[in-house]
Amino acid sequence: MFRILSALVVSLFLALPAAAQQSVWVQIEAQRTLTGAQDAARGYAARGVDDVTGFALPGGWYGIALGPYSAADAASQLRSLRALGLIPSDSYTVDGRRFRTQFWPVGVTTSTDPVAIQTPTQTEPENTPVTTADPEPVVVPEPDPIQTPDETLREAQASEQALDRDEKRLLQTALQWAGFYNSAIDGSYGRGTRQSMRDWQEAKNHEVTGVLTTNQRAELLNDYNSILDGIGLQLVRDDATGIEIQIPTGVVEFAEYEPPFARFDASGDLSAQVLLISQPGDQTRMFGLYEILQTLAIIPPEGDRRRRDRGFEIEGIDENIHSYTSVVLENGEIKGFILVWPAGDDERRRRILTEMQASFATVDGVLDPAISRPDEDQAIDLIAGLAVRKPVRDRSGFYINTAGEVLTSVEAIAECTSITLGMEHIAAVVHQDDQLGLAVLRPTDRLSPPAVAEFQTGVPRLNADIAVAGFPYGGVLTTPALTFGRLADIRGLNGEDEVKRLSIFAQPGDVGGPVFDNGGAVLGMLLPKVQTNGQSLPPEVSFSVDADQIITSLTDAGLAVQTTDSLAYMTPEVLTLMAADMAVLVSCWED
Repeated sequence: MFRILSALVVSLFLALPAAAQQSVWVQIEAQRTLTGAQDAARGYAARGVDDVTGFALPGGWYGIALGPYSAADAASQLRSLRALGLIPSDSYTVDGRRFRTQFWPVGVTTSTDPVAIQTPTQTEPENTPVTTADPEPVVVPEPDPIQTPDETLREAQASEQALDRDEKRLLQTALQWAGFYNSAIDGSYGRGTRQSMRDWQEAKNHEVTGVLTTNQRAELLNDYNSILDGIGLQLVRDDATGIEIQIPTGVVEFAEYEPPFARFDASGDLSAQVLLISQPGDQTRMFGLYEILQTLAIIPPEGDRRRRDRGFEIEGIDENIHSYTSVVLENGEIKGFILVWPAGDDERRRRILTEMQASFATVDGVLDPAISRPDEDQAIDLIAGLAVRKPVRDRSGFYINTAGEVLTSVEAIAECTSITLGMEHIAAVVHQDDQLGLAVLRPTDRLSPPAVAEFQTGVPRLNADIAVAGFPYGGVLTTPALTFGRLADIRGLNGEDEVKRLSIFAQPGDVGGPVFDNGGAVLGMLLPKVQTNGQSLPPEVSFSVDADQIITSLTDAGLAVQTTDSLAYMTPEVLTLMAADMAVLVSCWED
């Protein structure tokens, strides 16, 4: 009995034997912790996914897989379960060579023989007698013996000496990835590298010498590269862009040239994308590209940004994608690449990115701007065929002092995670008056506006001409539009002194914009239209916050403003030019 009990305990800790050649698994997930992996495996099993297994992986990871199957059945399961949404879209098939100790199902060792899918269940006849027998003793496999090295220590040392510095660095990188090395990747084999080799040999049941043999180096690198199974990394030389780089051709394929990009779009279920960047230009044009790229949907706003004199890097991260952009300027040519990868698949993304960075090289020539012709699919919210990030809402604002602070409506900034001025400059709220419905924004980078508001402190004349400067079409137009109307009343409908009633056909995008008298002084700020008690006002009725109320609110907050009590006249042409210098687009973003 003691022997049987010991056998059961030992069997829980033995690694799964190497999979037979015909056995294939569908790997669906990898977790950093055993607890997380067990919870994930339990979740898949609870959702009715069959054949869930879990194994320890190199580098301290824990993989959740389905199988084993034949190669054909594995491919069939992968397709059908993806289509049903039962497994992640980036799941893929593996041969199981990287699998180590099994942790799921708990206490069960999965056979490595392929299981058939949808095999009819065989049932015993009702009258078949049930026989019982004493339980068979559990046979404990003998631990794997120490493997006989393919080379003697002297031969291993000689073969190691033949390696160049890059090959030695690669081995250190692989040891680091496997969790055995945590020092510099320098190609110099000191005590730290030797100890990591000894630890790896011990873990792999090799003779511990601190020097890897030729076969052991191959085994280590095979483990290191197996995470890229199915990715199809290939060195691609694109003469049109003048770029040579490793591209994951197993998951992306060439789509089209759309200067300055050569696009490689997803070829399967994995939502990956690669773009090569190639155009002539100088530093100014490169800096412009840096700004433009950050408006694209494939480059989320969160992430590191590093701009240098001769290049830049942009990392974009959100809940769906993780992108990386690298651009260099050499000899009047701007070249680089963008890798877009699904969020959460960091291990493979980092490996692919490392290979792309290491292989990136430029050759003569840049992408011909005439290679792509205009077509019917052109749109203002597309750049070279790529979607531009869109704000939640666009409203208007205007500069109130030489520090570049902007007055706008509270409605314009409601529930924003970030706010921009003119689509470029990040701004923060420094004052908010909910009673009046106004807010003041301060740009993170100090701006020098060409014109600032002068608030009218004199009493305007009823039915006087007025104009609102704003962005009724959002960011479609880069300069504000003027909408003309008249001052219907110096009070609200119920006699409120803090607002003025306007007769003007204003649009939602105009909200927050300045209301000018016909001399260019600011009478107030346009408010959003609000329905009360189910009533809808006529379309020409709008309201603005009174200038005196604005001045008091801003002064109490310690903000500088300019005022005037003079009444003058300004032609519509001159007023339009002044409004273009004073009004600014205010955009609300949800990251």
